[in-house]
Amino acid sequence: MGPLANRALKAALSRIVTRGSLVVTTANGHILSFGDGTGSRVAVRFTDVRAQWAFLIDADLRLGELYMDQRFVVDEGTLYDFVAMMLREAQNSTHPLVARMIDAARTRLRRFRHRNLPARSRRNVAHHYDLDAGLYDLFLDADRQYSCAYFEHPDQSLEEAQLAKKKHLAAKLLVQPGNDVLDIGCGWGGLALHLAADAPGGHVLGITLSEQQLAYASKRERNKDAAKVDFALKDYRSLSGCFDRIVSVGMFEHVGLASHGAFFRQCSALLTDDGVMVLHTIGCSATPGFTTPWLDKYIFPGGYIPALSEIVPEIERAGLAINDVEVLRLHYAWTLRHWRQRFMSRWLDAARLYDERFCRMWEYYLSTAEAAFRYEDLVVFQIQITKRNNVVPTTRDYIAGTNQLREPLKADLE
Repeated sequence: MGPLANRALKAALSRIVTRGSLVVTTANGHILSFGDGTGSRVAVRFTDVRAQWAFLIDADLRLGELYMDQRFVVDEGTLYDFVAMMLREAQNSTHPLVARMIDAARTRLRRFRHRNLPARSRRNVAHHYDLDAGLYDLFLDADRQYSCAYFEHPDQSLEEAQLAKKKHLAAKLLVQPGNDVLDIGCGWGGLALHLAADAPGGHVLGITLSEQQLAYASKRERNKDAAKVDFALKDYRSLSGCFDRIVSVGMFEHVGLASHGAFFRQCSALLTDDGVMVLHTIGCSATPGFTTPWLDKYIFPGGYIPALSEIVPEIERAGLAINDVEVLRLHYAWTLRHWRQRFMSRWLDAARLYDERFCRMWEYYLSTAEAAFRYEDLVVFQIQITKRNNVVPTTRDYIAGTNQLREPLKADLE
């Protein structure tokens, strides 16, 4: 089996890696070289023949597991270097027949796999967001913004870019004094508190399904001159009332394809006739696909990255109107680079919270996500939604102008 596995591995990687320098040591010690020898060398090895076959048949699921279990090892360079090379080079090649068949099956089954009813949604959220709170302090900014930042220039610090993201969203929402604002999937509360400063005399409600996030957000200091801010452990489907502004950042990815219609129908019911909603979500700039099975199993169960063609029809069917769509390209790659570098620098602290296998799992998550946003078709959509076509200005100039209206609050930076 060893020689056959080596020949199969050589044939597969030869079709993919034509640039760079990749050296692979097989389970029986055979050394294979790929690429044109340019750039920094990346050297990896498989510890057993079954690991080689697993990688060849279903890398989308098995490569992460092999890395976690140290059956696939990076000896030179980093895991990110290897994954980035593979994704960059794969753009110029066709996947093997077996892999294409598996991908096609996963695409067809995507709607049935993501029926996230309330109980399942809460379990899915707890799997990721109710981890030890100390974990997120290792790599997020001080405000715990766990979504794509908005980089006004590529060299901007993470803290500055996350503040710019909050200001950018506030500008698109056109928050006014006295507004009632709903933040669906409020995380640790940073955006809700930021928006409250623009709505004195109003009320901001942030909802989450994570008990850890709720506990953290509820203890955060409020600005006495801002709108009243409350946080609640609620599913969006259970809300009632009306809101002048609705924002949802990094939550729609957890709704599930089968529930997109229910999400927008509920938003329509909650939004006032002259209200404004902004949806900030990871999206796919290509045709619809499927959730990477490793990510679904280990990091974000029930998650799904939608194509714009899957989002727009559900907005229309809910009786809502799209006013603006902005596509953030590379911003999440830059965000993830900061997170990955910070996490790697705090590896020992993460290992003390969990263990080395957990650290390898998170390194794989952050590395593959960064490479995917850099070399594949992952982007972030910011979709501005209303019920009427005369609610927001007719040009986009106001967005940049509103971003400069006020200085950052001390709470924004601490």
